[in-house]
Amino acid sequence: MAEGQSKEAGGYAGRPSVCHHCGALVGAGEGRCMMCGTTVVAPAREAKPRRDSRPDQETLRFLRAVISRPATFTVVFLIANVFLYLLMWLSGGATGSILLAYGAKLNHLINQEGQWWRFVTPIFLHVHLPGLGPMHLIANMYGLFMLGPYVERLYGSAKFTVFWVLTGIAGVAASYLTVRPELAHGALGRFLFKPFDTPSAGASGALFGLIGVLFVFGLKYRGELPEGLKRAFGTGMLPTILINLFIGYVGRGFIDNAAHLGGLVSGMALALVVGYKRPGPRGPVAVAWHALQFACLALVALSFVMVMRHFDAPPPRLNNLSERIKTVGRSPVAPFVESINMGRNALVRFLNDDPTALAPALEKLEKTPALSDQADDLRDELKSLLARARDIAQDKALKPNEREQRAEQLSEDLKTWDGRFDGWVLAEGTDFGIKMQKDEPPSDQQK
Repeated sequence: MAEGQSKEAGGYAGRPSVCHHCGALVGAGEGRCMMCGTTVVAPAREAKPRRDSRPDQETLRFLRAVISRPATFTVVFLIANVFLYLLMWLSGGATGSILLAYGAKLNHLINQEGQWWRFVTPIFLHVHLPGLGPMHLIANMYGLFMLGPYVERLYGSAKFTVFWVLTGIAGVAASYLTVRPELAHGALGRFLFKPFDTPSAGASGALFGLIGVLFVFGLKYRGELPEGLKRAFGTGMLPTILINLFIGYVGRGFIDNAAHLGGLVSGMALALVVGYKRPGPRGPVAVAWHALQFACLALVALSFVMVMRHFDAPPPRLNNLSERIKTVGRSPVAPFVESINMGRNALVRFLNDDPTALAPALEKLEKTPALSDQADDLRDELKSLLARARDIAQDKALKPNEREQRAEQLSEDLKTWDGRFDGWVLAEGTDFGIKMQKDEPPSDQQK
């Protein structure tokens, strides 16, 4: 009854009250005074402050001050990456020897030929993925488009340029240092290390560098950031980092995780020691940063000049594109198997002192489309082995014992490649109608 009275009379169910007529205490939830019968009018409830979903004024002022700054070099780097991808496509495709001719990283060429510029040029190159086309380029350029303006507007164009180039180089260097076949075993080993020296390119290292910069920026300046931005940077970048590392773990053996980690760590390190441009009146940028920016751009320009001096691929022409279009729709299975067999046989002949088949095998592999991502990796690894054999054969300065040692290492790497290829045939090759050829046991006459 008391509950009904409370609802009918508008009693206050929150806490006890006092009867305004007789002064008696009225219990919580009671709508009528038990002493005099007077109806108790509940006091108005205190209205809870509504949470404003709109950004606070401090956040808006910060964003306006930052957004008003230019993001010039984000656009410059974006255009440069797309332009170089189109050039490679017009030269015959962003794979294999074309990729190497434009400056992709290959440890062998850095170590044996001294081609240092391959630490720089891969930052601006992207691979054409079998079945996915330009997705490597699209994914990285989308990341640059989303993150680049934040970093450039927070730190300024000079520091952004230095961040992009240095973290990109750090990513390539990490990729270079982790070509360690002896350590590429197990899930963690395959996540960090690579069993073969294959062409590598992409802006992922530099992109992870920007992620590292924003992560440390949010933590370092948490005390002075507006509330609306504290959740976006710093710990707000952790989901992006963890998701990308998980994708890298799932795609280990295909994704260059070392380059990603190298860029991420170097970006964090730079953000720890470099301050950002606070909102407000613009102060002069230190001459040192402009000098560093110029030095980084000069290094990139010089690296591509070296690429032009050593360029050994078809020049960009529209007829190269038409030749690629003609092959669309043809089954790639037979040419793939034929080129793989030809390449392997050429290596066996080389190890038996006959290098004449190396050049035709390399040319054949260059023109052969891959069947899948893993098949493309195996094809690139075989091309790398053939290129090493060709260099051994052509290097007249090698001493006999050095030549023998390099040939023995090549033989061991070929055995490792054979095992990986056999595993691919058993796991995936049957989907394309490819089967292992089992040797027939010798007959009584052959024993």
